[in-house]
Amino acid sequence: MLPGFPPDAIEGQIRALWLCAQAGDDQAYHAALGLVAARLRSFFASRWPAMPDNVEDLVQETLLALHLQRARYDPRLPLGGWVFAIARHKLVDAWRRHGRREALHEPLDSLAEAAQPALAAEACAGRDVLRLLATLPAAQHRAIVLTKLSGLTMAEASARTGVSVSALKVQVHRGLKTLAAAIRPA
Repeated sequence: MLPGFPPDAIEGQIRALWLCAQAGDDQAYHAALGLVAARLRSFFASRWPAMPDNVEDLVQETLLALHLQRARYDPRLPLGGWVFAIARHKLVDAWRRHGRREALHEPLDSLAEAAQPALAAEACAGRDVLRLLATLPAAQHRAIVLTKLSGLTMAEASARTGVSVSALKVQVHRGLKTLAAAIRPA
């Protein structure tokens, strides 16, 4: 059995609940999952201390896998071995995902300012949006700028412009529809 997990804890109380759960006892199933979840939290926390935020995600992924695979559990085999085999696979999958993501990220502090393309792209995108907005009638332009770009609520934009909320909604809708048609490929 795994260090820190006495065999009798899994194979005693939890196994009895699990077998009752397989026979259709919902209360036993929930109790077994609760006890397994507590042991999984310890298991994952001890194996990935640098990423405590991932522990609960791993617990939930493992519980879901246990739930989906519960019909495949063979009662002649130790429950702990089955549970922790699934947990180990989930942990290895998480390590792989984390490693792949981390390999794709380079800290922005280490990049020269010229190598940070986001700023140039944002400026171009902003100019494109302004050009597109300039093609709209003034009322639609103003309604979109106030509600979608400035983040005002319809009520706030209505108070600022003196236009009713329903009229503003119509202007925003028509303006967005016109913009969508303008950028849609022919």
